[in-house]
Amino acid sequence: MKTRILIISILAIITATSCASRKSIVYFQDEPLEEGQLTSEPTQLIYKPDDILTINVSALDPDTVRPFNLPTVSNNTSDLRSAQGTLQQQTYLVDYNGNIEFPVLGTIKVEGLTRTDLTALLVDRIKEMANEPIVNVRLVNFTITVIGEVSNPGTFTMQDERVTLIEALGYANDLTIFGKRKNVKLIREVDGKKKFANIDLTSINTVNSHLYYLQQNDIIYVEPNNAKIRSSTYNQNNGVLISAIGTLTTILAVFLIK
Repeated sequence: MKTRILIISILAIITATSCASRKSIVYFQDEPLEEGQLTSEPTQLIYKPDDILTINVSALDPDTVRPFNLPTVSNNTSDLRSAQGTLQQQTYLVDYNGNIEFPVLGTIKVEGLTRTDLTALLVDRIKEMANEPIVNVRLVNFTITVIGEVSNPGTFTMQDERVTLIEALGYANDLTIFGKRKNVKLIREVDGKKKFANIDLTSINTVNSHLYYLQQNDIIYVEPNNAKIRSSTYNQNNGVLISAIGTLTTILAVFLIK
């Protein structure tokens, strides 16, 4: 009888110290509000405040479009062995109101426009003053954040405007074995409000989803699976567990001897 009490007591300590609560581990656990869910969104990238753009205007006669281009600046190297620097094109920052200040044309509203929209708008305005202008627009600070159960979590900036969910996970060196693949959360700002969606990576239909192509400043969160949650507290309290079991065993051993 006393031996049975000893075994039950030890098992109780192991259970108590090795169990982790989901609430203490997983991010973003509140019940989702219906209005917070992401619905169908454009697959093209939409420009937003804090985006940084390069805009280059060219034509058969370069002199006619020179006023529409920002001057290039010299980016001098810090290497004393090199006397040469590199020319770097200046950029346009989309301000809080969604505007840029463009040479000659003045204030241009770019928030909510795609690359195609902005290019067409600039061509229409510039061709009134220059013959057959060619406009090249590029976003240079596309940024995504990948956190949770991935091998290399972090914030990644790339000079690209067409980044997929799979490419983003590739930047983070893929999910760990503890990542929950059926419930990857995507968080996105739409019209100044944070919206979310849950994505099932085990389904091939993900590649056809309107969420497959990411937007600027998207956040991807990979939730830990149950195995990771169960093991997290045990690993942290391993020393406490061993100490508790040893103490209890000693006390009960003395009790049994008596």
